[in-house]
Amino acid sequence: MDVTPQQPPTALGPEYAPDADWPLPDESPPGPPPDPVSLAEPPPASMRTTLRRAAFGMVAGAVLVTGAVVAVPDEDKDAAPPVPGPVSRAMTATAAGSPASLSDLTALIGDRQKWVGTHPSDSGSWAVLGTAYVEWGRRAADPAYYTRAEQALKRSLDVRPGESGNTAAWVGLASLANARHDFVTAKKWGETVRARQPKEWTVYPELIDAYNGLGDQKSAITAVEKFTALRAGVPALGRAAEMYRDRGWREDALATAQDAANRATAPAEKAACLARLGELAWERGEPKEAVAQYGAALRIDKGHHPSLAGRARALAALGRTDEALRDYQAALAKSPRPAYLLELGELYESLGLDGDSVDQYKKLRAALDLGEARGVDESLLLGRFEAAHGDADAAVELLRAEWGRGHRSAAVADALGWALHRSGDSDGALEYAERAVDTGGQNASYAYHLGMVQRALNDFGPARRHLEGALRTNPKFSPLDAPLAQEALDTLGQPPAGGPRDMQPAPAPEPPAPEPEPAGPGGDAAQAPGGAPAPAAGPQAAPQAGPRAGQQTGQQAQPTAAAQPSAGPSAAGG
Repeated sequence: MDVTPQQPPTALGPEYAPDADWPLPDESPPGPPPDPVSLAEPPPASMRTTLRRAAFGMVAGAVLVTGAVVAVPDEDKDAAPPVPGPVSRAMTATAAGSPASLSDLTALIGDRQKWVGTHPSDSGSWAVLGTAYVEWGRRAADPAYYTRAEQALKRSLDVRPGESGNTAAWVGLASLANARHDFVTAKKWGETVRARQPKEWTVYPELIDAYNGLGDQKSAITAVEKFTALRAGVPALGRAAEMYRDRGWREDALATAQDAANRATAPAEKAACLARLGELAWERGEPKEAVAQYGAALRIDKGHHPSLAGRARALAALGRTDEALRDYQAALAKSPRPAYLLELGELYESLGLDGDSVDQYKKLRAALDLGEARGVDESLLLGRFEAAHGDADAAVELLRAEWGRGHRSAAVADALGWALHRSGDSDGALEYAERAVDTGGQNASYAYHLGMVQRALNDFGPARRHLEGALRTNPKFSPLDAPLAQEALDTLGQPPAGGPRDMQPAPAPEPPAPEPEPAGPGGDAAQAPGGAPAPAAGPQAAPQAGPRAGQQTGQQAQPTAAAQPSAGPSAAGG
């Protein structure tokens, strides 16, 4: 079997010189791409190696995005299987739908760069390279790699269109759109692949992300179920756990996430699962447990920046601020994500370190500007920042546009509601804040925002209930906002005894006054049978019936108010 890629006689060379335009990433703190000249040239490949690379190039795209297992024949069948190299490990991880380690991902990118330099008509390898660039850019928070990814994926489609079976490139474009927060485009590419190949399991994680970004929970749940049916395993369990979390089913989320962590074997996959457990612990207000889970992830992968940032968040809640600052700095050295910059700036601000917080906010703006220049939609995070620390009116404009684009997740609803409230339009904010709480699971920050909006509208019963709920869910949910939530709750005080007035039962009616008994002839009282005087029912019965009725009413009214402590505020809020 000839496994050499078949190229037309007029095949063009690569549109972009691989070594010049697509430098090989490394695992150092993200910065300017390393000089490709410094990369050592490998020795000339043997014919056998060349054939293997050719076979890899033809099927790598399918393996990366479909999980197909391909074995290249070996002349020596009795030889021990070779130890998997970094490229093979990366392919094995992606074939299972799991994250590859950064070092293995780096090796895969370097291998495909060199291959397409001499085999420019290998559409599969271009798709692999583009998809790997997306993943690297996402992890390193370097949007420059998204541009390279787009170039590689378009080149793959130029060589072989998606209509001719190159769905790997289409899935790569869906992944790129999700990374850029362009969920409408991600949905378009994902649904195009699903319509042509409904059993292509790799498209479902991209559809899940797109639907979640658009706030389409029903479609996201369907995609999770389909993904699980087609590719049951640790990645599917992780997606199911996140779905349960978003619906507020904490016990189910925890059990499923724990199952995923127990089953995970590869280090990168195990670290991601443990980080998910840490996130769940943090969200339910257990910072010590969160620190333990994030620490377990970091013992497996010391550079796992989501765990570094998560542990920093939990350490700050425990008052261990020096350690929190250390972990935030380490996370930013690995991946300067705007979200990390915002969290660190707010921690500095909560500590009264205004100069440091201003510096972080400047870095945040620069990072957001860089992302926008590379095609990343940063409206949500920028809107959140402007609403809390900048121009609330500008935040409203940004987030209204985001909502108008169809990005209607709970996160966008919460941010838009809070921006409206901060700009002075609490009436307009209420609808969005309520939607965020209704669709965003048990999120302490969303509950806090809704409570503050209701407080501004003098709807004190529901405001108290949501502020209490935020602090009950996670007493330290934000170094800035949690103290404000407690302060607002203290000013509201305790609800009146017995519940709101409209929940009290109506007072019992007074018994009717007795009619006077008409006197008999001669003024004598009426005689009972046998000559005994008849009992005077009116004057004697009324004093007995009155106290009993009043006592009975009191016994019924008090349990009614006590048995429905939460019904009163809800009714008052209606």
